[in-house]
Amino acid sequence: MNVVSLSPFDLALAALLILALAGLSWRLRIGSERQLLISAARSTVQLVLIGLVLKLLFAHAHPLWVGLLAAVMLAVAGREVMVRQKRRFVGGWGFAVGTLSMFVSSFAVTVLALLLVIGNDPWYAPQYAIPLLGMILGNTMNGISLGLDRLTQDAAEKRQIIESRLALGQDARRAIADSRREAIRVGMIPIVNAMSAAGIVSLPGMMTGQILAGTPPVEAVKYQILVMFLIAAGTGFGTMVAVSFAARRLFDERQRLRLDRLRPPQA
Repeated sequence: MNVVSLSPFDLALAALLILALAGLSWRLRIGSERQLLISAARSTVQLVLIGLVLKLLFAHAHPLWVGLLAAVMLAVAGREVMVRQKRRFVGGWGFAVGTLSMFVSSFAVTVLALLLVIGNDPWYAPQYAIPLLGMILGNTMNGISLGLDRLTQDAAEKRQIIESRLALGQDARRAIADSRREAIRVGMIPIVNAMSAAGIVSLPGMMTGQILAGTPPVEAVKYQILVMFLIAAGTGFGTMVAVSFAARRLFDERQRLRLDRLRPPQA
């Protein structure tokens, strides 16, 4: 493959665009410049570190190390789901709901793809397992975040409606069914939009990266279709599990809506 190597100077030129954007944000008093610069610096450090980790992992492929890195990725994704909620569950539930859902969906879909679709030997080869899990986990994280955020806010806003349904004899599952369906729909919007626009409005990241690295376009398309379908499955199943689990948590054993299990809205 004919890969064009990028120098630190090339990356510095690209960084000037971020600095220019931050300067414009400051000039227009938008207030996003600090967050933008911190995010850019954080992204750079994290990507450099994961590059070094993957370099070592590729040279010493072992299921234990691959599993350890996957567990770290899952834990960080679970924390990101928790902190993105405007109203999140108190205690460990805020972390557990998203993390468990991502484990059930993302890991299951990734292992299925590695064993039955890609069929690499060994199946846990980090060259395939880590990037694939990262793409599925990242998109599933976004879907679950949106779904849980919508569910908890909807439950708070429609408290009187839900409690009225309970008073009329409906069980908890039926009383919150509308909010649960809407939350799942919202969680799946990003991946549905991404699949609808792929190839026409945008060229997805994996396909673009493979083409830049010299992979034949048709082969890159095949992998991108595979990844898009896997991401859609992981996001859909993960959002359904998370929202359904969270909806149950909003009620106690006596079918009462318990909004005290949620923290006050985050600023």
